[in-house]
Amino acid sequence: MRSFKVLIRELRGFLILWLTQSFSALGSAMTNFALIVWSYQAQGSALTTALLSVCSYAPYVVMSIFAGALSDRWNKKAVMLASDSFAALCTVAVLVLLQAGRLEIWHLYCLNALNGLMNTVQQPAADVAISLLTPERHYQKASGLRSLANSLINMLTPMFATALLALAGIHAVILFDLFTFFAAFLSLLFLVKLPAAPSGAARAESVLRCARQGLRFLKGQRGILHLILFLAAINFTASVYNAAFPAMLLSRQGGGEAALGAVNTATGAALLLGSAAASALPPPKSRVRAVCNTLLLAMSTENFFLAFGRSVPVWCLGAVLGWAAIPLMNANLDVLMRTHIPIAMQGRVFAARNTLQFFTIPLGYFAGGLLVDKVFEPLMARRPAGSLLCVLFGAGKGSGAALLFFLLGLLGAATCLVFRRDRQIWALECPDGARAAGR
Repeated sequence: MRSFKVLIRELRGFLILWLTQSFSALGSAMTNFALIVWSYQAQGSALTTALLSVCSYAPYVVMSIFAGALSDRWNKKAVMLASDSFAALCTVAVLVLLQAGRLEIWHLYCLNALNGLMNTVQQPAADVAISLLTPERHYQKASGLRSLANSLINMLTPMFATALLALAGIHAVILFDLFTFFAAFLSLLFLVKLPAAPSGAARAESVLRCARQGLRFLKGQRGILHLILFLAAINFTASVYNAAFPAMLLSRQGGGEAALGAVNTATGAALLLGSAAASALPPPKSRVRAVCNTLLLAMSTENFFLAFGRSVPVWCLGAVLGWAAIPLMNANLDVLMRTHIPIAMQGRVFAARNTLQFFTIPLGYFAGGLLVDKVFEPLMARRPAGSLLCVLFGAGKGSGAALLFFLLGLLGAATCLVFRRDRQIWALECPDGARAAGR
């Protein structure tokens, strides 16, 4: 009990920030879920829906390389408060347009792009804030708790959003989102005190020079750079998956909103179990092995269950197998990043990382929507009922997305196997980063 009280005291600031920001993230996720359902039902196009995410990520990726320098020189708390407030104003704009009956898909594209732009400075500020509030010996616990919150959000979002949509409509979902924003905003403003960040060169140097410093640091840390490129490749596959996922489940026989909600809930439950394990388990002997093997498990399971499955239970089982180990991957990845990057450099380096690691996400979303609408669905629509492809992946709308998931499973597994042999990544196991660990 004494140790527990000491732990709570040492992590007090982090816990307040974690709880309130997670509550706000739940509200935002519910709004996003409702708007995805709204947009697909209104347009019936995977590409149209995927462009919502493209508009969110594109400005984030383009501007992140410069945002780290601003994050390092600006007050972290002020940046987070301003970014959250702007996001809330965008949500209010959606509510007003809905109430007036004037909401159109291009409005959402514009608002998502603006939100993505604000996230470029918010995300590195939030990452540094976590490092400032958390003693290094508790990094894995903090990462596990963050994964736990993300898991609960993934599990609760479809249940809560679907229930509110059925009972009170999309307006109620957005109002709940605004309520969670005010709770998080007031808590951050009055209850969280961020320690001063270690002084660095960012305040005295130009934004361009600081951005170059972040890239130069990664160039000198080849293990971290290669790990980021590994994740960029995985992000491409994952974002193609994300673009095709709602299109398949909303249109496939036996699917619909209930099926989408059920599989998302199973995903959240799997993430919850994995997060609990990440928080409770001792550090692994090899963090690199943990990252590589958990990603290989994720890539080589769920995609195939979605490709060959014909019912909600099978899709849910695939979601559990594909997502249960992801929190373990995130926890070990987070520790690798934070222990190899000095706090004074984290804003700049995390921003450079965001650009390199996430630039494949808008490309993947765009490619996923395009491939579903223009390639795989028309391809499957032309197949005769008894053909091999129809036997394997079914017929009718959604079968093209199923074929795409099969190919994504092959691509994702191959990516993991290739990068698992990268000696620069394995060198991160060594304190001096000079010796490549065995497998």
